[in-house]
Amino acid sequence: MREAAKYIIDEAQRALDRVDDKSLDQFVDSIIAAKKVFIYGVGRSGLVARAFSVRLVQMGLDVHFIGETTTPIVESGDLVIIISNTGETMSAVQTANIVGRIGAKVALVTSSGHSKLGSASNITVELPIHPDENRPRLAPLGTLFEAASYLLLDSLVPVLMERLKQTESSMRRRHAIWV
Repeated sequence: MREAAKYIIDEAQRALDRVDDKSLDQFVDSIIAAKKVFIYGVGRSGLVARAFSVRLVQMGLDVHFIGETTTPIVESGDLVIIISNTGETMSAVQTANIVGRIGAKVALVTSSGHSKLGSASNITVELPIHPDENRPRLAPLGTLFEAASYLLLDSLVPVLMERLKQTESSMRRRHAIWV
């Protein structure tokens, strides 16, 4: 367990260290400027996307996860954030193409910027994952991307909090209370 944890943490840090600052600034600016924010991901990338959507809601933004029954229609001026390791997930590519035609902005978090989704996106935040011979044994499938993307998005929360003038206290008031 310790060997795998160290490997995942070290590789996630390597990927985060290589993220382009300009794309991160564009990503944050697009979230703040959007009328509504829509988020989409499939599988474990979808779980990362859902976690980020919760934080955005807690900051008071109008956020929806694509595919939920209560999700409104995407319109011009909205932002659609897609989380996809490969950038080739067919439903995500179709989503990007459709919302792009509507006039919404598409922001992508991926390990493959030169992908179909990369071509269909206005903003691409690339997490360069460089798998080696240890990856299949210590971090199978998309583990490195999922861990790095979760850390990336949660690391943007304090930046967004500052820009949106939010505090932990103001966010707590929007935190789900289960009774």
